[in-house]
Amino acid sequence: MEFNPHNPIIRLCTAGTDKLELGNILEATEIYKRAWDEASHDFEKFIAAFFMGKVQPSPSSALQWLRLSLEHGLKVNNLSVQSALPSLYTMIADCYGKLDDAEKEIQYRQQAELAGKNIPDKGPFYHGTRADLQLGDLLVPGGVSNYQDDLVMNHIYFTALIPGAGLAAALAKGDTPERVYIVEPTGSFENDPNVTDKKFPGNPTRSYRSAHPLKIVGEVKDWPRLPLEEITKWKERLAKMEGKIIN
Repeated sequence: MEFNPHNPIIRLCTAGTDKLELGNILEATEIYKRAWDEASHDFEKFIAAFFMGKVQPSPSSALQWLRLSLEHGLKVNNLSVQSALPSLYTMIADCYGKLDDAEKEIQYRQQAELAGKNIPDKGPFYHGTRADLQLGDLLVPGGVSNYQDDLVMNHIYFTALIPGAGLAAALAKGDTPERVYIVEPTGSFENDPNVTDKKFPGNPTRSYRSAHPLKIVGEVKDWPRLPLEEITKWKERLAKMEGKIIN
């Protein structure tokens, strides 16, 4: 199971986080609890338990949920979960620190450091856009952001998940057809800091950025599309991000 914005548990956790950012902790907790109750497999339980851990009133109750998140995450053992382990181990260590358990705190901080080593993602990789491109074309940094009119991007962005690229295509400016291309990085790349450890732990969207061009090597002709209502909600969220893009 990979991160998918169409997944109902992911959508619930996104809605809960929106409430949390507005300071509505009780409403957020109720939504996260619903996500937990409706989660049907380990990846969904890993995500829901993580968010339940964030809204607990005490270190001991937070620890219970975070350890539950870890338990389910380790059963999945995919790149989305692995990218979240440094922050999850750190949060568990923080709980032990507040509970004055120095031995366990040190243990989990060491786990966080170990998990934070480079996690290679071999792709395949995708880029969502409305541009009409050909095989062999290069996508290069220096374009204007789709989300902020006055921002020239220093990097080119891509993902290892087709639904994520499809969402990026849907959010791209213009009225030309949405396109999802298969791309190959021509140089080094890093986690996208605009999503890593932001709304969701780690880099579950497997989103990356590079200062080097991406080469178009193919095109995905069909992918799951979000309904217009959901796209509108995403655009509203992005409008609130103005000035917050890490470039």
